[in-house]
Amino acid sequence: MQENNVTAITEFFLLGFQGSQYLRILLFCLLLWGNLLIIALVSTSKNLHTPMYFFISQLSINDILLTTVIVPFLLHILLKNGGTIGFTDCIIQFYVFCTSEAFECLLLTVMSYDRYVAICNPLRYSSIMTSEYCVKLLISCWLAVLFITAMDTVTLLMLKFCRKNVIDHFFCDIVPLLEIACSGTQFVELEVSALGPPLLCILLIIIIVSYSNIIVTIYKIPSNISRRKAFSTCSSHLIVVSIFYCTLFSVYVIPTSGQSSTISKVLSLIYTVVTPLINPIIYSMRNKDIMKAIKETID
Repeated sequence: MQENNVTAITEFFLLGFQGSQYLRILLFCLLLWGNLLIIALVSTSKNLHTPMYFFISQLSINDILLTTVIVPFLLHILLKNGGTIGFTDCIIQFYVFCTSEAFECLLLTVMSYDRYVAICNPLRYSSIMTSEYCVKLLISCWLAVLFITAMDTVTLLMLKFCRKNVIDHFFCDIVPLLEIACSGTQFVELEVSALGPPLLCILLIIIIVSYSNIIVTIYKIPSNISRRKAFSTCSSHLIVVSIFYCTLFSVYVIPTSGQSSTISKVLSLIYTVVTPLINPIIYSMRNKDIMKAIKETID
């Protein structure tokens, strides 16, 4: 395919990304620091060597991967009032972005299953969620998303891009790339529609079923204190899942014919920047074990 320069332009952003360049860089540093802190605490604190915190650390690793491929170029666009990226780099960014987002979908589902086993089958939790089984689940998630996103990327590379090489977005996503393609995009759109929404719906159903059983089990607990303790172990994850899936469905599943490009970009910014920024805050501020590990590290 012909090598192109793809220009990415964006207009409005959320939170600190509307502020000065120093505030934007500070937010990016805070994002990295928060996720690195979670990874370091889970790695060094023996109290956090459990399946739940293992998966939380993997979520932080994935958030770092996602923001590293998106935010630096986003900052470049904001500083230069627009920016260019080579076609090869654009495809690489697209592949890493899709892999990271798909992996987070699967990982959040696995984390929901982990909470289901912990609350609904507490006596069998240790025998089911062994370290070996957790690693197998993690590897399975990575292999699945690498294969699926490779299929989408190869199909995308079969298109010809000969129109005006300007995308009205701050990173290389499937929709803006299809808009500048001059060859037939029907097969790519069919493939994305056949894989994306059904997979998201299946994963969401698994999460809903898991938490439905969790809620039923919690309400059967006679003690109010035990009930609150049980719910607190999964409330943080439920908040993260709600934010992530709501924005993801708004961009890729719900029809966007009447949606302005600005709204689409703002929604994309939520799950590519804002969610990785607040995930460590949600998991640390609402988790006594992590707060205890932080205090022990400081002391």
